[in-house]
Amino acid sequence: MRDEYDFSTMKSRKNPYAKKLKKQITIRLAVETIDYFKELSQDSGLPYQNLIDLYLEDCARNHKKLEVQWS
Repeated sequence: MRDEYDFSTMKSRKNPYAKKLKKQITIRLAVETIDYFKELSQDSGLPYQNLIDLYLEDCARNHKKLEVQWS
């Protein structure tokens, strides 16, 4: 391997995976919801944040809408 490289001659290019990157946000969830996904996490071996993301991604992909009735 060389001791020095000349990066001034290199051309830059956009990250082809940039659209697939995740964005960090802050969200408030009920303790029961977090506990539920943490239990699923232990069964599946996936981190609970990934499970929440997968569930929300499925909802968005399938255009699931929550029906709420206030009593």
